[in-house]
Amino acid sequence: MIKTIRVMLIPNNKQKTKLFQYANTARFAYNWALGREQENYKNGGKFISDKDLRKEFTQLKKTDDYAWLNNVSNNVTKQAIKDACEAYRDFFKGYTKFPRFKSKKHSVQKFYQDVEYEDCTEIPSNEGIGIDLGIKDLSICSDG
Repeated sequence: MIKTIRVMLIPNNKQKTKLFQYANTARFAYNWALGREQENYKNGGKFISDKDLRKEFTQLKKTDDYAWLNNVSNNVTKQAIKDACEAYRDFFKGYTKFPRFKSKKHSVQKFYQDVEYEDCTEIPSNEGIGIDLGIKDLSICSDG
């Protein structure tokens, strides 16, 4: 079962930096994929599938100039490329307007990360525990 969980995060500074890094990498991957699709179309090529673009993006990550992309989860860039291909495909089917590049200043900072859990079949126990705080010993627990 796939569950969606919405949470409110209150990150510290290190976590904020990492979240912005993930969001900016997703924006970069989206813009890169959209640019590749446009360049390919102008040169008379057909639609490039997201699978092929992800392979090309993996090769891009191996270069020295783009080694910083390896600091971010692969799922983030994978979903951004899929989103760009879907937006491009939907335009040519006539469902949406032409997809625009995401701006660093004016777009919503977001990224996608897989959240999958195994179904929980264990029943939590209601056994309690007693803790005695003392002077001689810091604490003594009832379970030994």
